[in-house]
Amino acid sequence: MGIYVEISIRGSMDELWEKTQKPELHQRWDLRFTQIQYLPRESEKAQEFLYCTRIGFGLKIDGRGESTGTRNGDDGSRTSSLSFWSADPKSLIKTGSGYWKYVPASDGIRFFTWYDYDARFGLFGKACDWCLFRPLIGWATAWSFDRLRLWIERGISPEDSRDRALVYSVARSTLAFIWFYHGLIPKLLRHDAIELDLLSRIGTPASRLMTAVTFAGWGEIGFALVLIVLWRHRWPLWMTLAFMLAGIPVVAATAPAYLGAAFNPFTLNLALAALSAIALVAGRDCPTAARCRRKPAQS
Repeated sequence: MGIYVEISIRGSMDELWEKTQKPELHQRWDLRFTQIQYLPRESEKAQEFLYCTRIGFGLKIDGRGESTGTRNGDDGSRTSSLSFWSADPKSLIKTGSGYWKYVPASDGIRFFTWYDYDARFGLFGKACDWCLFRPLIGWATAWSFDRLRLWIERGISPEDSRDRALVYSVARSTLAFIWFYHGLIPKLLRHDAIELDLLSRIGTPASRLMTAVTFAGWGEIGFALVLIVLWRHRWPLWMTLAFMLAGIPVVAATAPAYLGAAFNPFTLNLALAALSAIALVAGRDCPTAARCRRKPAQS
């Protein structure tokens, strides 16, 4: 089966080759590696390299590899093949091999990779690989390829791409959590008195307050899920921004006393609107694995 990732990049072949073949540049955009170092090369022998990946809590995984060959095609394409292995007992990958291919196209360069590997730890390792690690490393490859595209096409450094993605993820995840929390806790589980009072002040009949607060609770939970499931869609952010700003004058007109209370609707709505604006700004030119093709085109 292996892992296949392809992306189209508008740029020069020489720049793409340099940013993928020079270790000090490669390690900047590739999420899979923290450090790549070429070893001294003996004539007529393959170029060997060391790599490491930091996995947190002061731990890292070390490995080795070698470039097994480079080929230039008559059509201007280039292919770089490699093999890799790790003796680190923390590494799920035991041995593997793959290639990178660079194919000139009318809209730039088709840059794609295929690689596969053997997992250690027997049947347990194979199960962990197929259920978790292989999908994760495939996603990391695709996300990194788009990070590389932004560097070449837009001049956005890999470090800036990382920061944009982090800001976007924190802002959007926090928005989803707040929508979910306010739908579940005060509305569905507690039927909070303030929630009921605010609904009554905007014209909800007393006989329908419980139904209305339950409906609102499920609506907010559903919207939280939309923010997560439709991760790259911007319209939920615009809706949050509009609803929160529109809600402030509504509360000011119908329940002005609440504006002076602790954790009041004014500051909450303003904070949610600000988080939406931050996510909208950070989400522009943010790397995404969804831009990559994960299966070869049918010939």
